[in-house]
Amino acid sequence: MSSINRLLKSSIAGAFTLLIALSAQAAEGPAVKMTADAEIAKLPGVAFNQKLADGLPAAIKTSKVIKIATDLTPPISFQDEAGKLIGIDADIAAALGVILGVDIQMTNVGAGAAIVPAVMSKRFDMTISGINDDVELEKQVDVIDYMYDATTIMTIKGNPLGIKSMADLGGKKVAVPVGTFQNRMVEAASKKCTTPIDILSIPKMPDVLQAVRTGRADATVNGYATSVYTTEHQTGNGKGLQALPDIRLAVGYLGMLVAKDNKQLRDTVVASLQHMVDSGAYETVMKKWSLGPLAVKTVKVNDAHSMPVD
Repeated sequence: MSSINRLLKSSIAGAFTLLIALSAQAAEGPAVKMTADAEIAKLPGVAFNQKLADGLPAAIKTSKVIKIATDLTPPISFQDEAGKLIGIDADIAAALGVILGVDIQMTNVGAGAAIVPAVMSKRFDMTISGINDDVELEKQVDVIDYMYDATTIMTIKGNPLGIKSMADLGGKKVAVPVGTFQNRMVEAASKKCTTPIDILSIPKMPDVLQAVRTGRADATVNGYATSVYTTEHQTGNGKGLQALPDIRLAVGYLGMLVAKDNKQLRDTVVASLQHMVDSGAYETVMKKWSLGPLAVKTVKVNDAHSMPVD
């Protein structure tokens, strides 16, 4: 009987993973070739580097294409009014293309929950989407830790409900992206509240923010970088949003994901990013998007264990 149960659980898990993958493909945007604009192309260190290019896997050397999955989370990766993909990840991806002498094809997979299946299924070579690194994620994929982040709470401008901590979210409706670190964080916090949090799980980050703007949710628990940027650059219909900057929880990394059996690509990307850090190009990109304090000095792999857990 136990073997039947294991088989059943395995089948259910496999079907769920397939469902996520199929849903993601249905919501995907087109593959976009990332081209370095004049501002990025002139940065120090953003030039073809043969030594770094030599480290690429043979298949990528032949195709001269790296396929990258992303999802839309400003200012990490989002679209401008004309629909152009912009943000920290777009700038870094374009610079990597120049340094490695390859075309970078970036695809918006539509939702954060699709990011891990996108790379594990080998439909994409890697992801650059500002996903939170944690030790559980590192069991599935290799995570290149390329910037810091934390988690905070966002409310309607003025914080009319006087929220000052995660405990204050008890009994309130909180919107979070499906399958994310923040989603798990709110679920854990809800268990500690006298009155459970009413969790509204939504696939896409822009829709999460819109739920708060329109009053469908009282708050969202969100990445610090995204929350600060959104407060400064209000977009969307409805009331303005406000990050609560005094609340800085779960300080950690944002990471790029690479399949565990693709160490050549992982190591080449790490070396290329460190090249950008050392040249000053990386810091310039971070400052451009008002996130200089979140810049790393050393690009690491699977380093979530070194960060605070609370």
